[in-house]
This record gives sequence, C-alpha cells and structure tokens, in this order.
Amino acid sequence: MCKIEVMDAFIDWISQHAHHAHWFIFAAVLLAGFNIPISVDILIITSAVLAATLVPEHTLHLYFAIFGGCYFSAWIAYWVGRLAGKKLLRYRWFQKFLPPQRLEKTQKFYEKHGLWALLLGRFIPFGVRNCIFMSSGISRLSFSKFALWDFIACSVWSSISFYIFYKLGQNYQFVYDHFKVFNLVVFGIFGVTLIGTIWYKRRKKTLPHVEPVE
Repeated sequence: MCKIEVMDAFIDWISQHAHHAHWFIFAAVLLAGFNIPISVDILIITSAVLAATLVPEHTLHLYFAIFGGCYFSAWIAYWVGRLAGKKLLRYRWFQKFLPPQRLEKTQKFYEKHGLWALLLGRFIPFGVRNCIFMSSGISRLSFSKFALWDFIACSVWSSISFYIFYKLGQNYQFVYDHFKVFNLVVFGIFGVTLIGTIWYKRRKKTLPHVEPVE
C-alpha cells in the first residue's frame, strides 16, 4: 500500500472518529519527527476542515493538536539529527528520506539565515522541514535557541495554515461550486503555456543560423 493510500485510509478513519481526532492527529504529527512518511500538510487540512464542519466545538483542540504536534515533532527531528544524524546518513534507506545533497544545501542556508530559514522552511513541504530541523541538530545549534526560534516559526505557520483551511472548510459549498471553473482556468493557462513553449522551440529550430560577423 502506497503512502497516499495509507493517508487516505487514515483520514477516513479520523473522520469517523472526529470527536477524538485531535489525539490521533497529535500522535501522527509527532511520528513525522522520526522521518516516517506522514504528510503533516494533509493533517493540517484535515484538522481545519473537521473543525469547520463536523466538530466545530473541538476547534481549539484540533488547532493545538496541530501546533503542539508540529512543535514537538521538530524537537524529535532536532535530537535525531544531533544524536544520530551523521551515523544514520551512512545507511542507504535513510539517505532516501534525507538525501545528503539536500541536507548540505539546507544546512548552509540555515546557518546563513537562522530564524528566517526556520520560518520559510515551515511553509515548504516534501521533507524540507525535517531536513532543517535535523540540520540544526547535526550542526549542534543551541537547543534553547532552536526551540525559541521554532516556537515563533511554528506559531506563525500553523496559525496561518489552519486559519486558511478553516475558512475554506466553512465555505466548502462555494469552493465546490467554483472548483470546476478553477480547474478550467488552470488547465487553460497550462495548455496555452505548453502550446507557446512548443511553438517557440519549433520556430527556433527552423530559423536560419547566422554566423557572427568578425
């Protein structure tokens, strides 16, 4: 069973147990700190939509489950990086989750920008967050400084993300009614861009080559 199918099954199960969903979501987000392939972004969307539709009385529970889970998940990734990061990178299975090239680039960017790297990294999915957290541990950044910086970054990111998807959940009928129009617009822009690119490349090939005048 692939990652997407697992996440779909998990989300369906959470929806069926919506009144206790905040506990399951909190635990799942924590597991992501160990580089287990769990999509935190999908869990945020699920939490916000559940709060807006099925269990509005648990809105704060769901928000703090996301915030607390994401914050402490970063602590886990930090300490994994600090205590075992360099040893784990010797294993191929771990390199697939955290390629050395990505880790090196992230570490340089993080060392240069500090808090801003954490804040920006919080908004980038596909394993970039954990890469930054583990880089912090591997580079042996002061844990107190890391915890303070990421508290700010996590607060901003989780609040903005949860609020946006909460509002979309409250207006799901409007989103659904306009979804087809949105798809047509996106498809149209993509089609025009693709046709334009192909036309440009073909035209460039057919143009005569002019030797530079010496």
